[in-house]
Amino acid sequence: MRVPIIAGNWKMNKTLGQAVEFVNQIKDQLPPTTERSVVLAAQPMFLADMVRAAKGSPLKIMAENCYYHDFGAYTGETSPLALDDMGVHHVLLGHSERRRIFKEDDDLINKKVLAALRNGLHPLVCCDETMGRQVTRHKVHWVVNRLLVDLRGVKPADMARVTIGYEPSWAIGSGHSADPFQAEDGCYLIRNTIADMFDDEIAKNIRILYGGSVSIDNIKVLMKKRDIDGCLIGGHSLDPDSFLELVNS
Repeated sequence: MRVPIIAGNWKMNKTLGQAVEFVNQIKDQLPPTTERSVVLAAQPMFLADMVRAAKGSPLKIMAENCYYHDFGAYTGETSPLALDDMGVHHVLLGHSERRRIFKEDDDLINKKVLAALRNGLHPLVCCDETMGRQVTRHKVHWVVNRLLVDLRGVKPADMARVTIGYEPSWAIGSGHSADPFQAEDGCYLIRNTIADMFDDEIAKNIRILYGGSVSIDNIKVLMKKRDIDGCLIGGHSLDPDSFLELVNS
């Protein structure tokens, strides 16, 4: 059975003091990890303090990005090795804002995914609804094109540490969530793509999140869908009471 994930992405918000206070406010009010996983993504300079504050609780801390080298002359980048060393659990890769604002392409994201896995991290790989045709064994499949590159070279055994985030490009930050049936269709196509790339067992077990204007008004309906295993939450993750309501909904 796939354990749901509720992930908050703070983006470039909060100060260090606010970040630690937030963790302290919610960490003792979370469900056990057997019921659902709760993850918070924050700016890199907050992560070590957040990991310390969350120690012993079900809360996992996630980096918002990393580079694909462990060391080197890459000013301003974040080492996946350093993230693992400080106890960060997840890393968010391929977010729509990284693709749109910082022009990250699928080849770069693929390198980052492989580097994250190499260092023991759990990548949450975001993709949109970009589709393509793939011909295998004389059959035509519609697949989520980005994943063919983003997950290229990932070993089947490592897929247990990968989570996919489905972000319809038109829904991000718009205040308009995808219709639950549209969201389910996107996650279903992602699961089919994983089956084409790997096998049915990996596809059955991988967790797929929906992201795009998730709120208390739509999370329950979204979470009832068969192929939606959780949500990636932006603005509504910034307030601890709002985030807890979503986690426990």
